[in-house]
Amino acid sequence: MGYLSGHPAVCLVVSGPGILHAIGGLANATVNCWPMICIGGASDVDQEGRGAFQEWPQLESARAACKYVSRPTTVEAIPHHVEKAVRTCMYGRPGAVYIDLPGNLVLTSVDSEDTIPCPPKVPLPPPVSVPPLPITQMAIDVLKGAKKPLVIIGKGAAWSERGPLAVQRFLTRTQLPWLVTPGGKGVVPDEMARCVGPARSYALKEADTIFLIGARLNWMLHFGMPPRFNPNVKIVQVDLAPEEFHQNLRTEVPLCGDIGETISQMLGQLGTSWKYAENTEWWTNLTASSAKNKKAVEAMAVDHSTPLNYYAAYHPIREFLRENDVIVVNEGANTMDIGRTMMPNALPKRRLDAGTFGTMGVGQGYAIAAALWARDHSPKTKVLVVQGDSAFGFSGMELETIARYKLPVVTVILNNSGIYRGLSPEDMASVDGDPTLQFPVLSLSAECRYDKMCESLGGVGYTARTVPEIKQCLAKSFEEPSRPSLINVFIATDSERKKQEHNWLTRSKM
Repeated sequence: MGYLSGHPAVCLVVSGPGILHAIGGLANATVNCWPMICIGGASDVDQEGRGAFQEWPQLESARAACKYVSRPTTVEAIPHHVEKAVRTCMYGRPGAVYIDLPGNLVLTSVDSEDTIPCPPKVPLPPPVSVPPLPITQMAIDVLKGAKKPLVIIGKGAAWSERGPLAVQRFLTRTQLPWLVTPGGKGVVPDEMARCVGPARSYALKEADTIFLIGARLNWMLHFGMPPRFNPNVKIVQVDLAPEEFHQNLRTEVPLCGDIGETISQMLGQLGTSWKYAENTEWWTNLTASSAKNKKAVEAMAVDHSTPLNYYAAYHPIREFLRENDVIVVNEGANTMDIGRTMMPNALPKRRLDAGTFGTMGVGQGYAIAAALWARDHSPKTKVLVVQGDSAFGFSGMELETIARYKLPVVTVILNNSGIYRGLSPEDMASVDGDPTLQFPVLSLSAECRYDKMCESLGGVGYTARTVPEIKQCLAKSFEEPSRPSLINVFIATDSERKKQEHNWLTRSKM
């Protein structure tokens, strides 16, 4: 919610196990650079060390997952702690903060509000900075001198207030080839000119100069290291966190500042005469690689034989997204990986997935946040969750919350009866002996009726096995104004993603 709204999101939890269960969410917010404030109860101060109810060293437990943790000692001090929490979670690189409130403090009363000092309101959005003009000019010169330039856009560009518009103008002006990280999808519409996302592996490996805009050289970009990257690649990087420069690879030109303001400054210096030429060998090779990979994907997407493969199941979803403003929540193994390719985004902050931390179990919870944000800020925006059946299992009971809040969230489960692959009903029925020993550990219940679960909670459930059925169910589901819908799509149990040149995770060679 904090990421979508641009303001801190607040989470209230109980003491002990409550805060311990919340720490995963705090870490997820910090790693993804999302502003979040968690306020947790705690045992009374005078019972510390005596075995109090749910007593636990909560500050110590939360500290590693947060930018800031604090514990007010008096009622009068609470506003100051809250002010600093708001400021810290929003200023610089956003992240999570935690405030610990002992029970005796929660139950304290005051005679008058006037006795509580009120600190000044935190100015939001945070103040912005830009690099000096000579530094941005240096970045422009490096990009102009590149023979094989590439722009990579990350979710930091979506966080910057003027970031998306500035980045779009920059790419339109320069005509540089570009691609996005999953969190950066929609900062520039996926189908805008010069996108080389389908040629990602080739582009990363061959580029001699890469302009990182709000993206980090972490595991998602293979640390910028060979063999996935050119060993002599030059990095130009704009980020609001200076500690991100020279991470894993030397930064040729570090640009510390707000992305929108920095790119706007570069546009002012760039002028109108220079743009990257179309008739270069680099652009020709990128175009050829993109076309080759698109052809392979489209061959699977138009193969509508049943049971469907992943790409064919995504085909009607892709067409729906092209015609509607939708926040997509995408979670799973192959379901999420293929979804990043198959589901286009035209606006920023319209895709939520496992993110930088690779967090599973967030799907339906993210959907609640997205639906509440859309209801209050963008009523025409729809919310669609596309999950694998294993991913749905982590958070499926949140459908009850969605139904109770009357939120029109549509969930599509790409059900292959397992994690990566499962068993058909016939194969599962033929297994003899103890199921705890005989069933493959990655298999789930064959063709489980999650649609019936949604119906039992007050929503609408559908099953689909063909592309026309998926298309029809999507249309019906989004006509529901105030209750959830779930489309249970049965796909081939052995469906796989397109074969990749490299493993998705760069492993240590030690």
